[in-house]
Amino acid sequence: MAATTDIPRFVSTPTGFLLVLRQGDDAFAALERLTSDHAIPAASFMGFGFAGEVTFGFFDAESRQYQPRTFHDVELASMTGSLAWKDGRPSIHAHGVAGRKDFAAVGGHLLGLKVGTGSLEITVIVHDQRLERATDAAVGANVLQLPEHRPG
Repeated sequence: MAATTDIPRFVSTPTGFLLVLRQGDDAFAALERLTSDHAIPAASFMGFGFAGEVTFGFFDAESRQYQPRTFHDVELASMTGSLAWKDGRPSIHAHGVAGRKDFAAVGGHLLGLKVGTGSLEITVIVHDQRLERATDAAVGANVLQLPEHRPG
């Protein structure tokens, strides 16, 4: 089912934004668009709701690649992550846990997330400093870079 586009997807809050995504919405695309459109320097986020399709990945340190696995029609019990920038574009790092109808839990690094029947609620807490991600050669993965602290 295609996403309904005639209803609001977010509101501003005192600490950032509250998103309520609907069936068919791509959660990562919505977060990237919000980050770009509102020039969010960096943020933390958390969410939960229905996932029509979610792809988790397990990072294999030896091959330096994610081993992906996709699940359909699950309840995203918990999602947490951060928004930063890499090469001038929004960069999302997220992990989550989802419950299947047999009550088994699956989870890991979130590689993709489309909303299922119902909605997905995401609370975004905006940080005041712009944060960047850079590839850490030792790990082979993108790592959040904290600004240098200068006592003052």
